[in-house]
Amino acid sequence: MGRAYEVRKASIQKTGAAKAKLYSTFAKEIYLAAKGNPELDTNVALKRIVEKAKKSQVPSDIINRAIDKAKGAGQEDYQTVIYEGFGPGASTLIIKTLTDNVNRTVGFIRAAFNKVNKSLGVTNSVSYNYDYLGVIGFKYDNEEEVFEKLLDEGIEIIDLERDNDLIIVTCNPTDIHSIKDTLEKFITNIDYEIDEVGMYPKDKVKLNNEDKEQFLKLYNLLDDVEDVTEIYHNVELD
Repeated sequence: MGRAYEVRKASIQKTGAAKAKLYSTFAKEIYLAAKGNPELDTNVALKRIVEKAKKSQVPSDIINRAIDKAKGAGQEDYQTVIYEGFGPGASTLIIKTLTDNVNRTVGFIRAAFNKVNKSLGVTNSVSYNYDYLGVIGFKYDNEEEVFEKLLDEGIEIIDLERDNDLIIVTCNPTDIHSIKDTLEKFITNIDYEIDEVGMYPKDKVKLNNEDKEQFLKLYNLLDDVEDVTEIYHNVELD
């Protein structure tokens, strides 16, 4: 199994509030994708984020409200802001946010780090140890056909491997829409069991019990911040 799939960000058990946050995050992302062109037929980015929202069981009314909201003028101006920080032990974190108030967001994130006596870093103090990748996984029984179809379309991939019954494709994030378009031409009703674009650590670290406990505390504090949409880290939690 290739490195990219091995180091996918670990899944940490969520609280009951996670569903509401998931809906809010998708609503913001759909709103941003729909601004300027709210038509699914001609806006590929919007089409793909709506597909992911539906797969995550986001209600249709939330999706439709976000698109309708993007058709108006003078609405919220969200922006993606990335923060990097140093956690307990040798842990590092990259925190992706979607916010309409940067001062509010950075205040909450800095407070989370302060509660475990750790600190935010400057740009690239952590991210140089991560790779920015797209990873998709789906069930199919012919890796060679997948590789050849992508090659025929002139799409360069970083890795293609099999993990049990899944084919895992690792790619440049800018190519993920083209890869999906190609796959959907010859795989009927393809279901993406993995569909991620994110930061993948080049190496993982193991923490002692005390540091691990503090790391999980920090992770959960950050995850409770409404503006935080993704948390990437280098900790081996298995």
